[in-house]
Amino acid sequence: MRPEDDAFAVLLPAIDDLVLTDPLTRFLSEGGRALLIGETRAEYLAREMSPARRAGETAADLRALTERIGRLVGPGLIALDQEPAGIQRLHGLVPGLPGADTLLTMPSEEIRAAAFAMARAARAMGITMLLSPVLDLVTGTNPWLRGRSLGPDGEQVARIGAAFICGVEAAGVVATAKHFPGHHDIDGDPAVEIATVRGDAAALMPGMIPFRAAIAAGVRAVMTGPALVPGMDPRMPSSLSAPTIAALRGMGFTGLVVSDDLDAAGTLRGTRDVATAAVEALIAGADLLLLSAANDLPAIRARIVQAVRAGQLPAPRLAAAADRVRALATRVGGADAH
Repeated sequence: MRPEDDAFAVLLPAIDDLVLTDPLTRFLSEGGRALLIGETRAEYLAREMSPARRAGETAADLRALTERIGRLVGPGLIALDQEPAGIQRLHGLVPGLPGADTLLTMPSEEIRAAAFAMARAARAMGITMLLSPVLDLVTGTNPWLRGRSLGPDGEQVARIGAAFICGVEAAGVVATAKHFPGHHDIDGDPAVEIATVRGDAAALMPGMIPFRAAIAAGVRAVMTGPALVPGMDPRMPSSLSAPTIAALRGMGFTGLVVSDDLDAAGTLRGTRDVATAAVEALIAGADLLLLSAANDLPAIRARIVQAVRAGQLPAPRLAAAADRVRALATRVGGADAH
């Protein structure tokens, strides 16, 4: 493949409606293999979909979009947020998930069954990837993950997360454990603030328990976080951090490394633009880069290709990331739920 094709293959643009614009259609026709069906900022903050969306959006609407994407790309990674105890993009279109308090007391097999039923219904609409579960072990302050985390007990979060992952993966859908290396105590909301995780390397260790369990459960994707975590890397935010991704790989994870939103203030930190962040994320070892579809995707592709031609981004690194995205898209896109 050409670097131009690979550069589009590693992008995961996010939309907040069900509209494929002309730029997105070109992106998918020219090498893109992934799309995130997202939510509005208001829905994200409310942790629920708007009344208008819930009243007017149907399973048939989702299916029409995913079928159109399929005609453009063939098997693809069509993702959305469907979090246990958090954001549930599919609202009443799939069997619901219990809240955090209920999950804490549910047997693992019941959690797995609930996750399977939900993911199977999502798969019937053409969804092939869920950006969930949230595995951050929140023991201090975290305004960003308020209402989305599963609590401070590492063993319980690990148990719930692993059961959820097993159910989702059994339905033929990719689960994504997030947000590595964990955000136990953070001084702001990295989506909109230049936030930093408090504590040293030792403070991060309990938060590794759920991620180790997720890897053991066979999770096929892990998302890195959008903030600076000095206990792991004092220089680069997690989604752009080679030491962070190396630590994840060192835990035995061989799947897809997904960046968090490259538009996040905690990632840009007032010192870079999204295209620069994309190049830095790829250099660090990320495979699939989440970003708003409102960005100029051809310009970001051009910056990635320029980085390859300048020797800043090794061509084999970009090719390996793109090949990993394509391989997973082909596997999940061609598999029947079971």
